Amino acid sequence: MTHDEKLKLIDDLYASTGVGDFDTAETMLTDDFVVSEADGLPMAGVYKGRSALRELYTKVMVMMDVKALTRIQTTTGGDYAVTILHFEFVDPSLANAELCEMFRFRDGKVCEIKPYYYDPATVVAACAAKQRSG
Repeated sequence: MTHDEKLKLIDDLYASTGVGDFDTAETMLTDDFVVSEADGLPMAGVYKGRSALRELYTKVMVMMDVKALTRIQTTTGGDYAVTILHFEFVDPSLANAELCEMFRFRDGKVCEIKPYYYDPATVVAACAAKQRSG
């Protein structure tokens, strides 16, 4: 895949998941797609298959109140791309969660996403705040 093809696929994937169109998102993923969330995060685990993003997003969105997801930049190389982004939470007292998401491609689709959080405590705090608010 070219740099531009990878960027378009990532753009389309963020756009479809951002509006809850997981049927479209699943067409951009390989059958053996995997997304891994690190130990220590409330949503820790390995999610597998085309429905993995649907499962993960459904879980995460009830755990914390995200006001906005801002993409800063994407860089590509080989079979990979990395997107720098941050979550802004509804509660203004919470710090933004800064992260990078690593995408791996195979046969024109995304086969893996692995998020790397700068400070996982921001996500833990956002989940705790949501739990306290009921």
